[in-house]
Amino acid sequence: MAKGYLRVDRDQPFLLPPDMRDWLPEGHAVWLVIDAVRLMDTSAFHARRRTGGAGAAGFDPDMMVTLLVWAYANGVTSSRRIERLCGQDLAFMVICAGRAPDHVTVARFRQQFAETAAPFFAQVLLLCARLGMGRVGVVAIDGTKIAADASRDANRSEEGLRRLAAEMAAAHADADGREDALFGEGRRGDDDPGDPRTRRERVAAALASIRAEREAAQAAERAAADESVARARAGAPKGGRGPAAAEVALAEERVARETAAYQARVAAREAAAAAGRPRGGGPPVPVQDYCRVREARAALERARAPPAAPAQPGGAKSKNEKRRERAQRNVTDPDSRLMPVRGGGYLQGYNPQNVTSEDDLVIATRLTSSPADAQWYEPMIAEAQDAAAMMAAAGGPGTGEIGLALADAGYLSHANLTRPGPDRLIATGKRRDLDRAARAAARGGPPDPDPAAGGPVAAMAARLATPDGIAAYRRRGHIGETFHGDLKHNMGIRRLSVRGLPKASGEWTFATAVRNLRKAITSGHLTTAALAALPA
Repeated sequence: MAKGYLRVDRDQPFLLPPDMRDWLPEGHAVWLVIDAVRLMDTSAFHARRRTGGAGAAGFDPDMMVTLLVWAYANGVTSSRRIERLCGQDLAFMVICAGRAPDHVTVARFRQQFAETAAPFFAQVLLLCARLGMGRVGVVAIDGTKIAADASRDANRSEEGLRRLAAEMAAAHADADGREDALFGEGRRGDDDPGDPRTRRERVAAALASIRAEREAAQAAERAAADESVARARAGAPKGGRGPAAAEVALAEERVARETAAYQARVAAREAAAAAGRPRGGGPPVPVQDYCRVREARAALERARAPPAAPAQPGGAKSKNEKRRERAQRNVTDPDSRLMPVRGGGYLQGYNPQNVTSEDDLVIATRLTSSPADAQWYEPMIAEAQDAAAMMAAAGGPGTGEIGLALADAGYLSHANLTRPGPDRLIATGKRRDLDRAARAAARGGPPDPDPAAGGPVAAMAARLATPDGIAAYRRRGHIGETFHGDLKHNMGIRRLSVRGLPKASGEWTFATAVRNLRKAITSGHLTTAALAALPA
């Protein structure tokens, strides 16, 4: 039985050991992070700092990198919370060695991730490769949705943005008039030089983005129309109704052709009559009344007529109305988009694309503002191939060549199935449908038609129905999606802290690099002994 209580003496000179190395046990993960950053090339961060001028000495960039790595690894992204933990948490205090940066310093340091995160990501990959990670025999590409630092309620249509811009311009003009009446016209020396991301400029950027998207869509429509016209002229089948512009162009050509043909016959008839060889029949009708010309003109009018919107039951909106509504921009972060999420609903955010190795290491990542995935297959696999070669050259496992790439149905396209590159398995439908087809094939069901006759999609579906194909594809979920759950659930990174695609992309890349470093620690590759064994 205890004889008393331990004394609580808060007036003693040292509440902690005088040696900071005794504050945390030797095997604590924070020492691994400190040593890992020390081994990396952090010149990209040092290049952004200025030293030697007037004023107090700045914080060491290596310390700031280590601080943010530890913060993001533990789900702390708020600069104010990082400042608070630097005075309360032993691990944070050890990193900053008792000299805690304030939240402004942390926030400003994070702003440079747009330029420094990519080199840091590469440095983490090199360190992981030197530790024996980065097996790329099988890789998986997958996208996820991450929330932006913006609200869905801040979305505006083009009309709403124009109205908001006009209201802001009127308010600014009124404020300028009142200030001129008080202080006089002209610059007074205390004018605000302006923030490049003010609300007015964000509205202007959102309007410019909508206009650029509309112009790009119109250019794509014109290109499709030209291609359709060229195919029709060459006698190739159109494969369904072509673009409206192509239909109009072809109809106009038909009117001109029928008109010219009829006029040529009338001219030949008149020439024969003048030569004393009159032809039988009544006098020719006016060209506009000729039957074939009338038919061609009727087809031209039908092509020019706008398509009638089908009646929507219950006041539902037509496809054109829904398409116009989708042309929205967010006045808080114009680069973010409304992203559809699994289970229904939308998220204001971004769509990061990631390629993950067999041992759960993200070897390529890119933050995109496009909800679709298919267009990113080629650039992401190309980046992954470069990363695999770089890691192999650094002493990583394997030859640096990707053996097999796995992707879900979001990446399915004729181009992605036929383009050069590593062998790939791209789903042709939902996972349950692929499993059902594979089970049916295993039971010896009726043979499918020749896959080659159905094109690359049919050939891929046939391959996924084989035991080897479906077994290889079933690895996609574990390889490609584990990273997303780890980052969002275990690390707590569900929302970005900065706005605009360049800065948001930098933060996402940094968070991905932190997760790779965290994976190296939790998997047992990154240890004190392993770091000591690495050549300098």
